[in-house]
Amino acid sequence: MAINWFPGHMRKTQREIKENLKLVDAVIEIRDARIPRSSANPDIDKLLEGKPRIILLNKSDLTDSKVTKEWIDYLTNDNVKVLEVNCLKGEGLKAIKPALLNLLKEKHDRLKAKGMAKIMTRVMVVGIPNVGKSTFINKMARNNIAKTGDRPGVTKSKQWIKTAIGIELLDTPGVLWPKFEDDTTALNLAFTGAIKDEIMDIEELALKLVERLQKNYETKLKERYKLSEICENPLDTLDLIGKKRGALISGGQIDYNRIAVILLDEFRGGKIGNISLERPIEEESEEESNEDN
Repeated sequence: MAINWFPGHMRKTQREIKENLKLVDAVIEIRDARIPRSSANPDIDKLLEGKPRIILLNKSDLTDSKVTKEWIDYLTNDNVKVLEVNCLKGEGLKAIKPALLNLLKEKHDRLKAKGMAKIMTRVMVVGIPNVGKSTFINKMARNNIAKTGDRPGVTKSKQWIKTAIGIELLDTPGVLWPKFEDDTTALNLAFTGAIKDEIMDIEELALKLVERLQKNYETKLKERYKLSEICENPLDTLDLIGKKRGALISGGQIDYNRIAVILLDEFRGGKIGNISLERPIEEESEEESNEDN
């Protein structure tokens, strides 16, 4: 499935991020906890190198908790702290300030030694489209400063936002890369809604999702759609799901567009169960493969 989505305004955003890094003390990067690798923009990752960072694994309530813990261990280092959060409900956000203060302790100690009593911490917020960045900012600001929506790229203007915990946030539009590094990354982004459904073949996308779920989460798929079996062919499994949900057209044929919409919506809403689409062990295997080549 060929996917390439990179609106022109995203190039400008990348330039702005590079220019504005000198204005902030740290960066909060929001990723989708279901796809921590795929939802990390590789270009932005290079731009942020060396800057203290907190990675928020958002929508963690939708994930396989064991896998999320593995990702936290994998991504954490001296300059990067990783927190699992649910921005919609505000869960986990209280841990941000202590984590920031810990990352910036040496800098703050130097400023205090120079006689600066009140220190305002300024933080840039970055993330690809539809990972919950605007929802996070609204929760931190306790109002509706950032316009939110369920479509990628809805937040477009740069703005500073004051929060109740003494941190100023610099918002940036969602950013995606000009090309996808592999088909798996592209599919993961499409599965979770980071790419607009309007540019996708959603019937093929749903089929790919069934293939992935029956490989890694067969029991959850069977339980959600009350299936007595999972077929070897993903299309046959999708047919069974379509029949269970009554997604039929005249003659009893499967309405593939309808069942595709149902399946994707239910996956994105967590109704199929707590699911993670990638694990750190896969990341390590890819790195080892690249080293061998």
